[in-house]
Amino acid sequence: MSLREKLVADVKIAMKARQAGKLELTTLRMVMAAIKNKEIDAKVEISDDDIIEIIVKGIKMRQESLVEYEKADREDQVEQLHQEIAILKRYLPEQLGEGEVRRLAEETIEAVGAQGPKDMGKVMGAMMPKVKGKADGKLVNKIVQELLS
Repeated sequence: MSLREKLVADVKIAMKARQAGKLELTTLRMVMAAIKNKEIDAKVEISDDDIIEIIVKGIKMRQESLVEYEKADREDQVEQLHQEIAILKRYLPEQLGEGEVRRLAEETIEAVGAQGPKDMGKVMGAMMPKVKGKADGKLVNKIVQELLS
């Protein structure tokens, strides 16, 4: 089952759940709308990788909003954003642990022949496609910086 089919099926389930699935329904509808917009822009049906990219972007936006709502002491919004993030994370592939990211980073550094911090861009350029949707970019960046310095 493709990611799109899973999302559509879960939207139907959330619609049938009525009040119990209301937050899930609105969150999934936002994702489906973003998918549709990207398809309209690209004029083709997008792949699961593109859908994962949209979901990661949605999580990132919510995490940024979370910081602002916490500063403003808006507990109702903070709780809602935590729930939305949890809903979206269910559709991401299994996340890599720090050890796995470190191993991949070491392999990538060796493969591109990076010598020091000046080669950060080369390493990140080769590394990010490998971990796309499977690891947080900040974690990857931190580990690569550690290994290159």
